[in-house]
Amino acid sequence: MRNLRLRIVLVCAGFAVASIAAFVPAAAAQTFKKPVPTTADWAAVAKLPDFTGVWEIPLGGPAARVENPAVGVPPRRLQPLSLTPEYEAKRKDLMAHADQDNQSANCLPPGMPGIMAQPYPMEFLLTPGQVTIVIEAYSETRHIYTDGRPMPDDPDPTFFGTSIGHWEGDTLVVKTVGFSTQTEIEPHVAHSDKMQILEKFRLLDPNTMSIETTVTDPEALTAPYVSNRILKRHRNWTIAEYICEQNNRNYVDRNGKAGINLTVPTDLPPAPK
Repeated sequence: MRNLRLRIVLVCAGFAVASIAAFVPAAAAQTFKKPVPTTADWAAVAKLPDFTGVWEIPLGGPAARVENPAVGVPPRRLQPLSLTPEYEAKRKDLMAHADQDNQSANCLPPGMPGIMAQPYPMEFLLTPGQVTIVIEAYSETRHIYTDGRPMPDDPDPTFFGTSIGHWEGDTLVVKTVGFSTQTEIEPHVAHSDKMQILEKFRLLDPNTMSIETTVTDPEALTAPYVSNRILKRHRNWTIAEYICEQNNRNYVDRNGKAGINLTVPTDLPPAPK
């Protein structure tokens, strides 16, 4: 028992040391001092284009049309997806194992750029030095920093990356770097650690937003992959709670294969009459 206890202590101590070491670079990277917002900063926010409110990608029909016909609706794909031979082979391999690679069965979000294409509402919040996007899907939040901080030299890989933005007239221009290997450019399309995403957000009319997205990756793509999405604003909407784990009927078995439990639960409340 003494040996076992000693091993447990050493393992725990080792974990603590490893954890502290892992946090040191992240803490050291926090060198940018975010200024305290002033009255002038809040006044400047009021002069920015009004992105506030809840937006969604319309699923076709009249809602998909732009209110100003002169503007027109750009095509979704402005430039096609063109992969290098290495990443085309990876795509074919991922597609061959698609039934075993469904991470949504574990309630993992798609990450960037896929999270911005989810058929769920998203709310834009503008504050001094930051644009926050609250996404109903997976209860996720994106932080776009417009406070003048530099792009990180060695960003931690995350599902949404690190987003730094600035305003060019009425357009919000956002560059994002540092993505988890669990994210994809498109379904079954992997990326390298050199992937970068450039987004341009602008209003086409008071209730229509265009997001032009350019993905570059010198290892995975032979040319930039450019797409455009149209969002419509719903000023009276609110973001609903999205708890993926609650009543989740998807699963992944011990071999990594995703599935769904179709058995009807027996403890459901009676249907309303």
